[in-house]
Amino acid sequence: MKVQISSKNYPMSDKLSDYIEKKLSKLDKYFNEDVTANVVVSKLRETPKFEATINAKQAVFRAEEVNDSIYDAVDMAIDKLANQMSKLKGKLEARYKENKALKLEFVPEPDDDDYEEEMSIVRRKRVELTPMVAEEAVLQMEMLGHDFFVFLDMDTNAVSVVYKRKGDDYGLIETGR
Repeated sequence: MKVQISSKNYPMSDKLSDYIEKKLSKLDKYFNEDVTANVVVSKLRETPKFEATINAKQAVFRAEEVNDSIYDAVDMAIDKLANQMSKLKGKLEARYKENKALKLEFVPEPDDDDYEEEMSIVRRKRVELTPMVAEEAVLQMEMLGHDFFVFLDMDTNAVSVVYKRKGDDYGLIETGR
């Protein structure tokens, strides 16, 4: 597994880099092909934050943890990633049985009692896309009290989504073809 580590407002040491790579290498057995793990180590209001995203063929695993100890945050995030792989094992086997990039035999069976074999969509909603800029979409989202808002971006003429992030920040997802 290739590990790309970046840090934002957090001092990286060789010891921490080695620890992250060692922990992520334990997940290496789940993949046939060489996959890349993108890691970001940062500070969230003076507390260390660890984020990891593993992009495999047709599957993305992501975890983030905030903890007073960056090493504990790494451990908890790696556990989350392994748990995600366990929860998705049945679905991945059924959906991607021809995908040779994932070695599912090493993924443990899920231990959650509430694990469901099938996902079900319980509600569908049709929305009319209104042309607006991202800032206006944020205002609309806030007025509705939602965590996200789908709109037609006037600048790009594409469907976009604004969403509320942890804290008081917002994100923008732009679509493309």
